[in-house]
Amino acid sequence: MDRVLVERVRRFNRTVTQRIGALDDAYLSRGRPLGQARLLWEIAGDTCELRDLRTRLDLDSGYLSRLLTALRADGLVEVGQDGADGRVRTVRLTAAGLAERAELDRLSDELATSILRPLDDDQRERLTSAMAQVERLLVASMVDVTVRDPAEPGARRCVAAYVAELAGRFDGGFDPERSLPAADDELRPPAGLLLVAALHDDPVGCGALKLRADGIAEVKRMWVAPSVRGLCLGRRLLTELERHARAHGVHTLRLETNRALTEAIALYRGAGFREVDAFNDETYAHHWFEKGLP
Repeated sequence: MDRVLVERVRRFNRTVTQRIGALDDAYLSRGRPLGQARLLWEIAGDTCELRDLRTRLDLDSGYLSRLLTALRADGLVEVGQDGADGRVRTVRLTAAGLAERAELDRLSDELATSILRPLDDDQRERLTSAMAQVERLLVASMVDVTVRDPAEPGARRCVAAYVAELAGRFDGGFDPERSLPAADDELRPPAGLLLVAALHDDPVGCGALKLRADGIAEVKRMWVAPSVRGLCLGRRLLTELERHARAHGVHTLRLETNRALTEAIALYRGAGFREVDAFNDETYAHHWFEKGLP
């Protein structure tokens, strides 16, 4: 990785942590560090499960337990068990916790105002626009792309969402039984593979390869959740599929798509795929693409 880029990131991190007060033992002068305050913000008004908190905040179980112990000692949260499943631990804010969270919201508004106040209107717009862009890129950097077994629950959810979206967008709907197959066995090594993209362990995208003995591979099951579109995740999945294809000796990638998927068509063209004559009899295809891999 370019050392200049790494140093820019580190410098940005130092500036932000200092400006927002992350270094203070008493964040926003409330007598507790940022970690405890952040946890109070994350706990909704209703009861929530501890495992969901761990996932959303990417916290170690031991650290989360220490944070909750401190908040319980201050009378701000109550930890219990789910009424329907005693194995599931839950947490909720007490009345004091709700009041503390409201005060933290007020103080956070004051902090944000103090950051914006010294700037003129143009600088404020530039800063907040840059913040929004940084947020999107940071979220993109937190997405993890891995090879998964097609029968794994997260993979199943992605493929089900893919099928549901095609059914809603294609003229006349989409029936997987009428489409060319991409069965589980075809998406497992050595026949193929399935990539799943996950954000905080929540599956948000997928893409697959069907490998052939002649050095040609087919791209299948390309899908990105609406919640993360605009983060270039589709391009990242396609790049990862190309990398895996090269590792398996593939010299040509092929795919077909429907005319309703205009953004997918733009993605493939932008990634170097060229439109070719139909190379299969896929019922739902209007465009066929091919890309040679050096």
